[in-house]
Amino acid sequence: MFRSTSLRLAALYTSGFAVSVVLLGAITVVTTRAALSDQFDARVRAESNALVEEYRVEGLDGLIQAVKERDRTPGALDYGVLDAQGRPMAGRLAKTPAPLGWTISRARPDREPVRILTVALPEGRRLLVGDDDKHIEVLNNALLASFGWTLLGVVILGVLGGYALSRDVHLRLAAISGTAEAIIDGDLARRVPVRGSDDDLDRLALTINRMLDRIAALMESLKQVSNDVAHDLRTPLTRLRQRLEAGLADPAERSQALEGGLADLDSILDTFAALLRIAQIEGGARRAAFRPCHLADIARTVVEAFAPSAEENRQSLTLAVDGARTIDGDVELLTQMLVNLVENALRHAGDGARIEVRVSGGEGGAALSVTDNGPGVPPAEHARLFDRFYRLERSRSTPGSGLGLALVAAVARLHGAEVGLADAGPGLTARVMFPAVA
Repeated sequence: MFRSTSLRLAALYTSGFAVSVVLLGAITVVTTRAALSDQFDARVRAESNALVEEYRVEGLDGLIQAVKERDRTPGALDYGVLDAQGRPMAGRLAKTPAPLGWTISRARPDREPVRILTVALPEGRRLLVGDDDKHIEVLNNALLASFGWTLLGVVILGVLGGYALSRDVHLRLAAISGTAEAIIDGDLARRVPVRGSDDDLDRLALTINRMLDRIAALMESLKQVSNDVAHDLRTPLTRLRQRLEAGLADPAERSQALEGGLADLDSILDTFAALLRIAQIEGGARRAAFRPCHLADIARTVVEAFAPSAEENRQSLTLAVDGARTIDGDVELLTQMLVNLVENALRHAGDGARIEVRVSGGEGGAALSVTDNGPGVPPAEHARLFDRFYRLERSRSTPGSGLGLALVAAVARLHGAEVGLADAGPGLTARVMFPAVA
């Protein structure tokens, strides 16, 4: 965990924040000290100006009296008055030699250094006003201590928070890694745990779980295809062998055996071609051929192509369009999908059946449906009809491999559409719902 990226990022952010606190503390201390120094200077300068005005109005005696009264006042500043020869006349600072202007001097050994402002008075006299800046140092020390404790708190909280965050992220990533290892070892049913917090790791877990569900479905489909291929091809291969053996045993039947064998081989090749086509579609390679296409035009082409076959069987094949709808898709695959649906309807609805191809749409997307009034399909069988090689018992005597609706489902998934069957009462409706075009 101590090598985790989250802990390193937390340490980096904590260090950056600590540096920010140090810079902020330094700026605050400097600006506060400058403000207090300006305030101190302004107070000393104002007091000096007031005493100079006292000297101008009351004379030297008034100035000395004012200085003595201020010396007796608790918390007052320090004062001093010197004559022209520099001899002390009044005040605690009278014995402090100071040039004109601001100076720093130790007025008394038991006190902090005093900052003094010396101004000239008439007749060579001088007035000294000053005070120590101990309170400024006290406030600065208090500020430094506060920022020091703040910096310590930031570092402690950053370390604890970074450790907690890293531990949480580490545990969740370890769960993802553990799931991946379990799947590598063959436990395809394992899924990444989801907390339900809808954060980034939860969304990642949901995405991984959907990917695993898809992989599991493909693995199950592959297993089913393998079993179905072995089961459904056994009959035509056995029949082919029997015909070849019959042709070898009886030269008179050789021609008929070869014709039947070729027909069986064609059926087997058609089955493999359908399987390869479904695999290609499910692989998503055909998405590169997507372009805007009109469902009504595709439906009209298919209906016109199958209308003669429907008339031969005394069936009615019609087209209904409720508004022209455009989708993004592969025209060839969409045509093949509709061909399979129409062929199923023509083959299983029976003579004299009515079959309607309908194209409709709205704000939610487009719909393509094929409805017949034939015998229909039991609702329990609707979902299974889209499985590879699955056929109803009554349909096993008719030509076909049971891959037509599986191809329809693959094309629908490639286009992001939903396909389903519904009872038409009587008959059956096969409907494909396409999403709205952005």
